[in-house]
Amino acid sequence: MITIAHFSDLHYADDTLAEVDRCFAHAVDEAIRHGAEVAIITGDSTDHALPAHSPAFAALARQIRRLADHCPVLMLQGTYSHEPPGMLRLFSLLGGRYPVHVADRIEQVTLLGDGSWLASANWRFDTVPSGARLLCSCIPTLNKAALAATVGAGNAACAMGEHLAMLLEGLAPMHDAARARGIPTAGLSHGTVHSCTTEHGVPMAGLDHEFTKGALFSAHASAFLLGHIHMHQCWRIEGQMIAYPGSIGRLHYGEQGEKGFLVWHVEADGADYVFIPTPARRTHELTFEGPPDIAALSDFARQHDLAGTWIRVRWCVPEEAAHQVDRDAIAATLTGAAGIKLEGRVLPVSRARSAGIARAADLHAQLRAWAAATSTDATPLAACLDVLERHSPEAIAERLLTSESREDAGLKIGNQGGSWHDRAEAPAPAVVTI
Repeated sequence: MITIAHFSDLHYADDTLAEVDRCFAHAVDEAIRHGAEVAIITGDSTDHALPAHSPAFAALARQIRRLADHCPVLMLQGTYSHEPPGMLRLFSLLGGRYPVHVADRIEQVTLLGDGSWLASANWRFDTVPSGARLLCSCIPTLNKAALAATVGAGNAACAMGEHLAMLLEGLAPMHDAARARGIPTAGLSHGTVHSCTTEHGVPMAGLDHEFTKGALFSAHASAFLLGHIHMHQCWRIEGQMIAYPGSIGRLHYGEQGEKGFLVWHVEADGADYVFIPTPARRTHELTFEGPPDIAALSDFARQHDLAGTWIRVRWCVPEEAAHQVDRDAIAATLTGAAGIKLEGRVLPVSRARSAGIARAADLHAQLRAWAAATSTDATPLAACLDVLERHSPEAIAERLLTSESREDAGLKIGNQGGSWHDRAEAPAPAVVTI
């Protein structure tokens, strides 16, 4: 039997450093405490390309060196957008007590008795090397673009699964041979298993996923160590087990389940593991259909320990109610949280088009069409429009100012006849605001 510490999806970056380095440092401590004889990282050690002088790159190198001083380390190539090809090879130069092997091609690797790694020249060994303590079959992230260029974009999704199924089946004889010699076997890959569940509880169903459980079991490896999906989950049949450890930390709101890593106990004829949680940050998500309810937020704050938590408040309001959202009050209610993210969605007012308005002959007809469509009384508006048509803006403004000055003097202006241009006796306009 051999003990393997299995980590995945570290996602080191300068903006994730506080979370992932705290969790990975704890995981390294626990792996050493549990007596791990091998450390394996199944992809996405970084979140994107990192310059060598970045704090995140240096922090990751320190943790890998800690592992390498304790046991041999194997790092698998993950998603290209997270780990640019070639970047992981720098970690093989760290120079720890034990070597760091980077698997960035399809290959088999054996752990020898002296703690060194021996890689196959081709996609697999012809015979199991002598002195092997562990046989690992490595299937890193594959280039789907190259496959699409060969078989066509429309056939690439199905072709990827078919090619991987044949590859996995082709690895079975070597795993069977190792098992016959009492050597533990492990498959390593970074990809999606059909029907697995994401960290947000979404089942992954489709034709573009790399693996099926049947294809993975057909490799006849005692353990299959996977990466890429951030939620811990596993599948088992007699003598074989497949598992994702999930991501090492919690990087997004709404992620389900605990975060951690696996300590595997792998034998020639079977495997088992223990899930070790990490101190990932706690998150809460509160959603409102309408303006956030401050009273409900206050109740939530009283019922939960907010210290060190990260909270996202989401709401959806119509445009006319957007002013009812008090962001300062929300933040004050959740005082004590490590981070608060406010996400509001404003629904624009839908305005009905007035049928036939474009065909109306004049402004009065258009006004009547609009009033009918909006259930508005058109009489005062028609009077206002009549005034606008018959008099200049200057005359209307002068009349309004004269009316206001008379009202300020305490005079009562009645409808006493006279012309519009007679300032002394002209009637007040029908509409005050134009």
